[in-house]
Amino acid sequence: MEGIQRRTHTCGELREKHAGQSITLHGWVDSVRDKGGVMFLILRDRYGTVQVTLDERCGEDAWTDAKASRLEYVLEVNGEVHKRADHAVNQKMDTGGIEVLASQVRILSRTKPLPFAIADEAKASEEVRLQYRYLDLRRGPLQNALMTRHKAALSTRTYMDAHGFCEVETPILNRSTPEGARDYLVPSRVHPGHWYALPQSPQIFKQLLMVSGMDRYFQIVKCFRDEDLRADRQPEFTQIDVEISFATRELVIELANGLVRKVWSDVIGVDVGEIPIISYHESMNRFGRDAPDMRFGMEHTTLDWSGSEFRVISGAVEAGGIVKAMVVKGAVEGTSRKVLDGWTDFVKRYRLGGLLWGKVNEDGWSGPLSKVEEHYRDQIPDVEVGDVVLVGAGPAAHVHAGLGKLREHIARERAIIPENTFAFVWVVDFPAFEEDEENGRWASMHHPFTKPLDEHIDWLGTDKMGDILSDAYDLCCNGYEIGGGSIRIHDSGVQAQIFKALGLSDEEAQDKFGFLMNALQYGAPPHGGLAMGFDRWCMLLCGTENIRDVIAFPKTTTAQDIMAGAPNLVAADQLDELYVQNTNKD
Repeated sequence: MEGIQRRTHTCGELREKHAGQSITLHGWVDSVRDKGGVMFLILRDRYGTVQVTLDERCGEDAWTDAKASRLEYVLEVNGEVHKRADHAVNQKMDTGGIEVLASQVRILSRTKPLPFAIADEAKASEEVRLQYRYLDLRRGPLQNALMTRHKAALSTRTYMDAHGFCEVETPILNRSTPEGARDYLVPSRVHPGHWYALPQSPQIFKQLLMVSGMDRYFQIVKCFRDEDLRADRQPEFTQIDVEISFATRELVIELANGLVRKVWSDVIGVDVGEIPIISYHESMNRFGRDAPDMRFGMEHTTLDWSGSEFRVISGAVEAGGIVKAMVVKGAVEGTSRKVLDGWTDFVKRYRLGGLLWGKVNEDGWSGPLSKVEEHYRDQIPDVEVGDVVLVGAGPAAHVHAGLGKLREHIARERAIIPENTFAFVWVVDFPAFEEDEENGRWASMHHPFTKPLDEHIDWLGTDKMGDILSDAYDLCCNGYEIGGGSIRIHDSGVQAQIFKALGLSDEEAQDKFGFLMNALQYGAPPHGGLAMGFDRWCMLLCGTENIRDVIAFPKTTTAQDIMAGAPNLVAADQLDELYVQNTNKD
């Protein structure tokens, strides 16, 4: 076969202004219509589609190859652009005002029978589409998703450069510091018995860059966590990593807001506007979650029912628990006992013992809440005839989790979440520590390099550990955490106090974080930053709820690449070189 000709135009760019031009196109056959003496091919590339027409004016060779063409064959087309008559314009195609009258058609590549149709709405299972991901990626939505990632990354780099940030690459092979999620480990061949770890975050290195005087760092970086997966989580993920010297919380938030506004404007033309700030305490009280979805109501109300004669309630309060209510507006109609039982079962997944419910009818209350004293029910705001009221009581963590998840479940179930809306919010003043019930000690809620509020530093190592708040902040949108960070500890003495409060001995702290501790003693500037989940950003920008839709070659929920067959077993001699023994007998 002769070599291909140079492409003059893409399939998606041809318009009426190109009429009369001789052109060369390359692409895939999207559809074929043979009308006997006339044939129509729709040719597709990542830029769009265009109609190619063949009739008695084309050559015999062109007709032969066109006749032999099937869906997804790769073609080269030479021809002339013709303007369509007004009545023949295809309004469904961007190129619908023209057609290409072919003078030559060449088959460049043929295809086997396809495992599924290449259509925007592929009917194949996700497993099959992931197995043939290179075919799935030919679909318009996925190609658009990859272009969205590109535009978002380009917009990010433009913004960061304009604000004085320097992109610096940090190591992929690092030491293991198992303080967060499980590490992915890599054995060393030249140091038998020793292991590298893939980075969960460039956290320590970006702090060291601040010690080095880099002042403003960023990186669009791959990170790795060996943790259970879900729709918005992958074992390898991409984040926009940022660190700033002489930073305050206000400065970090201001710069991050500017980046969000630019990316959303550049990529999808949306004006984000002002982004509110609420405290962690407020977020938990109102929404039951630290990543609240603020696109709809059904906010929670904390009730003082400690004196109630209804023992299910008062008993929970006496045991140190809380009581919270949620009003589902206008839900009496259509909310059967079966539905209410389903909601009750739902909250039990989150260790909430159950729900008390009540329906507000024209003639008064019905359901279990009708037995609660009226002056206690009056504490529930904004209750009207037609509403369903749900009350949970028990340990605060269980009530927050149960009602918080139920709020979102009901909103999806009743389709009350507005579409094409972005509700951003900053959540600040997180607790610095949380109890690790399994190990019986304190653990960092974010990471151990997060600075406590100045007024709380003296509480380290005391019985007020649980009251210490951190100078941390999360950016949330539509119920997803899409960014998080903090002001860091730049004083080695305070950092040592944190490690001690977390139960690390001086020797353990030195072994795991000695190089950071040493660095903090050499003129470390005050600094802070954040990491923003780039995959989740792209998921929101593309309007999908599955992160796999915006990643070219994602893993399954079992952390497998079923296309490439990863992870896989390796040969015994490879393991021998690494001084590793495979104990798996399968």
